[in-house]
Amino acid sequence: MTNQELQELITSWFSGPESAHLEFTEEGSQFLNLSIDPDYLHELMSWLKTNNKTSFDYLFCLTGVDWGKELGVVYHLESTTHRHILVVKVQTSDRENPVFDSVQDIWPTANFHEREVFDLFGIKFKGHPNLKRLFLPEDWEGFPLRKDYVDEVNMVVK
Repeated sequence: MTNQELQELITSWFSGPESAHLEFTEEGSQFLNLSIDPDYLHELMSWLKTNNKTSFDYLFCLTGVDWGKELGVVYHLESTTHRHILVVKVQTSDRENPVFDSVQDIWPTANFHEREVFDLFGIKFKGHPNLKRLFLPEDWEGFPLRKDYVDEVNMVVK
């Protein structure tokens, strides 16, 4: 399936790109990138895995991102059957309480990736069965991978 065909199929699942705030881009024309409203994230991800035309059975990367004003998560999906790849992005401007739906019920490998993002970015995943710190001690304050994180002892300033 080409990126264009994939885009058309995903768009057809919604009543129009505006309904789910879908935004498609191609970075370097290799991977199709899709940004979606957080309210539709779980629904989209479930369809991407279970639809026979997409069959995205492999979540090979889940990454937290601090874009400055927004916090988000980037998901890299692959279909081992169809050999196509899709990048899904979701973001929120709520830096005080960033929350997205968990996808660990769709791809179990997301369990530890979501815990890592929670630990280092403070992004919560609604529906995650064991959302607790993975690397840092429970009493750690702040989120070290956020751009606004300050560590007076270990900061390298140019």
